[in-house]
Amino acid sequence: MATIKDVAKLASVSVSTASIALNGNKNVKTETRVRVLEAAKKLNYRKNGSAADLKKSQTKTLALIVDDLSGPFFSELIKGVQDVTLSKGYDLITCSAIGGENSTPTRFLLEKRTDGVIILAHTLKNEMILHASMEGFPIVLLDRQLDSRHTIHIQVDNEQGAYNAVHYLISLGHRSIAYVSGNATSTDNHCRYRGFQKAMDEFGLEQPDKWNISGSFTEEGGYHTTKMLIMQGQLPSAIFYANDEMAIGGIQAFSEKGIKVPEDVSIIGFDDILLSRYTTPALTTIHQPKYEMGSLAAHLIFRALSGESFEQQLYTLETRLVKRSSCRQV
Repeated sequence: MATIKDVAKLASVSVSTASIALNGNKNVKTETRVRVLEAAKKLNYRKNGSAADLKKSQTKTLALIVDDLSGPFFSELIKGVQDVTLSKGYDLITCSAIGGENSTPTRFLLEKRTDGVIILAHTLKNEMILHASMEGFPIVLLDRQLDSRHTIHIQVDNEQGAYNAVHYLISLGHRSIAYVSGNATSTDNHCRYRGFQKAMDEFGLEQPDKWNISGSFTEEGGYHTTKMLIMQGQLPSAIFYANDEMAIGGIQAFSEKGIKVPEDVSIIGFDDILLSRYTTPALTTIHQPKYEMGSLAAHLIFRALSGESFEQQLYTLETRLVKRSSCRQV
């Protein structure tokens, strides 16, 4: 039996575009819709009725879609969602958005195979989420905002958290501070850089371009980026890593070169993952409420499923500075 994926391939469009066209959405170009319908007819495609059938009665299941299940950041987030979900007698399906528009999470979203979805995946396009959003199918977006009355948004105050991190370094006497960034497309990264720059501007400090480099939000990226900083010859007195994984990679790179943290360079991270307290030295960082974000997201889903309307569609969670041993006064 032909699937929507087969139709999309034959029509040379994405799975999401094929789904939108087959549902009669007018936002799809006429020529594209005709091509999709012709492909569906040629393949004798019949729309899967399971999604419609499932929405007649609850599936007792929620979906959590994240960018990547491998990072330590996500474990506490998942636990927060899971604890609330299980307490309500629901099952939780957690999946990675790797694969983009042709992935299993896309089908969960477009075919509405669960009662609600929580999304922390910037690889899923806004258009796809907007198309899936509808009354009776609650979607909670983490660290992303869309102009839709059918979505609820939870964000961490990344800008203020980054500002507090850099302000703390400056209060210790640091004036040459590097920024190791995450992915260029990440909303979190953009907000954290704004906070970094705000603190630097407030004290009239400038950052050379060579001290603004990307570590891709991974431990390996932080390790290689730090090695590149070392190879440039002149180190800053402090480094703000846009997440803890990169900072932990940086600690390893410094250790291999005999550069001491914090005696030779102070470093600070962001996230407060579990491992950050066990590094040598223990990592000073910005704590963000990962568990609370997950539990709040699940709680909001269940409120929506109960038919409650929301006057507030945006919830902002605060961060806090956690002082450990990786920074010193200069």
